[in-house]
Amino acid sequence: MCSKTKSSEALKVVVRCRPINRKEDAAGYDRIVSMDVKLGQVTIRNPRANHGELPKTFTFDAVYDANSKQADLYDETVRPLIDSVLQGFNGTIFAYGQTGTGKTYTMQGLWVETDKKGVIPNSFDHIFTHISRSQNQQYLVRASYLEIYQEEIRDLLCKDQTKKLELKENPESGVYIKDLSSFVTKNVKEIEHVMNLGNQARSVACTNMNEYSSRSHTIFVITIECSELGVDGEEHIRVGKLNLVDLAGSERQSKTGANGERPKEASKINLSLSALGNVISALVDGRSTHIPYRDSKLTRLLQDSLGGNAKTIMVATMGPASHHYDETLSTLRFANRAKNIKNKPRVNEDPKDTLLREFQEEIARLKAQLEKRGMLSKKRRRNSRRKKSVDGDNVPEMEAEEDNEENLIEKNVGNYLKEQAERLEQEKAAIQDDHSLMADEKLKLIEEKEKMMEDLTKEQKATELLAVKFKVIL
Repeated sequence: MCSKTKSSEALKVVVRCRPINRKEDAAGYDRIVSMDVKLGQVTIRNPRANHGELPKTFTFDAVYDANSKQADLYDETVRPLIDSVLQGFNGTIFAYGQTGTGKTYTMQGLWVETDKKGVIPNSFDHIFTHISRSQNQQYLVRASYLEIYQEEIRDLLCKDQTKKLELKENPESGVYIKDLSSFVTKNVKEIEHVMNLGNQARSVACTNMNEYSSRSHTIFVITIECSELGVDGEEHIRVGKLNLVDLAGSERQSKTGANGERPKEASKINLSLSALGNVISALVDGRSTHIPYRDSKLTRLLQDSLGGNAKTIMVATMGPASHHYDETLSTLRFANRAKNIKNKPRVNEDPKDTLLREFQEEIARLKAQLEKRGMLSKKRRRNSRRKKSVDGDNVPEMEAEEDNEENLIEKNVGNYLKEQAERLEQEKAAIQDDHSLMADEKLKLIEEKEKMMEDLTKEQKATELLAVKFKVIL
């Protein structure tokens, strides 16, 4: 078991600079950003500097230059946080920066090319690889996907995309979204499918800054429940929640060439990013008694991640060209303030209302019913068979325990239900052929048998559900 911690830790801030692009190269823009990877420093030079004006230098937890690989950022910066989430901590990773600086590339990357996968697909691989290698633990992984578009929250996994969701607050678990969809996923393929469904529903529009510029903030939420036997002999559940945030970019409308709905979108995006900046400023100010989390939906949702119960990483992205000096300097200043935020992460142990606990209780109840009917041997469940290995040592036969217990249940119950159905059909036929019975008596008896058939069908569905839930948590 992990011990709880109440010590504070700083928000981790890293900076990533993309290469100069063709458009900037063709326009002849100077490179104004240089990075010292070893020292974690970024230096920016003002292209309009007065004589004698020195470049500005900022220091961060890590910096990634134009030559950095996706795996470098993941392994050095993100991997430890995902390990913490698997241990029951809350974690948040968000990319912040001007449109077109590589936020989405950093978070998503190119899924089809292994070396270009971003934080999100790499974290999927990491989580399910860890689970597949774990022993004496049961895991349940759920995924949700939401978008904040023009200060409205949309569930990207809901069929009704016009439905607006509400933010609520729970004294135990903090801010949450009422009626947000959640899908149980058992492997990388399933969680990728959930994300693909959500991506199809995203609000994406074309701007001059970035052909596929995201016009919304998105948060992909992974909840990982883990059940493990404690030193006290009791089962304990810990729950880690991971927020993977891709923020919309902020830039001046004169540069984006935005028109129609775009200026309205930009003002809403700037409003929420401005609120984010105000929250960060208030947190590091030291004199502020009020933190303005309620000024936007984004800051309310990130409340735990900024100054609360979470381990948080901010990836600030930027471009190197002189044309974007003002925006790049603004990003660096924003990131520099954020690194002074202190969070108080702790392991979330035995919270109420975990789906894993609900599944376990239902499985125990259904198993008891099956045992009562003699369809599941108590002895078989309690004792894992042992076999002799080649060298004569006893070793547990793990596959015998999972013997596949769900397959055994399905087989036994399938046989039982088939036998019962055949028996009921025979009894119905016997009633029909019994000439000594009055018509109303026959009808009453047949109705009773049909009711028994209905109960049998319900039992079959409950058993199928049991087998499915077994497969989810084993």
